[in-house]
Amino acid sequence: MTATHTRPAHTAKQEWATGLTAFAAVMLFLVGLLDIFRGIMAIAEDDIFVTTRNYVFEFDLTGWGWVHLALGAVAVIVSIGLLKTATWARVAGVAIAGLVIIANFLSLPYYPVWSVVMITISGFIIWALCVVQRGNLSDLSEERAPSEERPPHRV
Repeated sequence: MTATHTRPAHTAKQEWATGLTAFAAVMLFLVGLLDIFRGIMAIAEDDIFVTTRNYVFEFDLTGWGWVHLALGAVAVIVSIGLLKTATWARVAGVAIAGLVIIANFLSLPYYPVWSVVMITISGFIIWALCVVQRGNLSDLSEERAPSEERPPHRV
């Protein structure tokens, strides 16, 4: 006698959950990679960034470089966890994206346009990770059998 294992059918919600999680993972990876590069730039060459006088949150650019480098490294690690649909990675992804938003807000006068871009991308990451319901991620890491895949849509 052989046991037959059946998998639940994939619904449209699960497809959206897969897409949004993948979107957040890729975007968090890019944010992390760009933050690593920004951190290296700030550590190696402080004179690349324009400094603004009389800014309330005035910090040493080398220190900010280390902050961005650390946030970028953690973001890359968390994005790998998101690709494996780990629940801890969703929580950590929201936290890291929030910290990236704060770090970019505080370093706004040093690199204003780039900071606004990073804040926007991080906001999309938080949205994508928070809109997916917890139950939709249970079966996403398993591969589909070829018989379960939908046929291509023909017009």
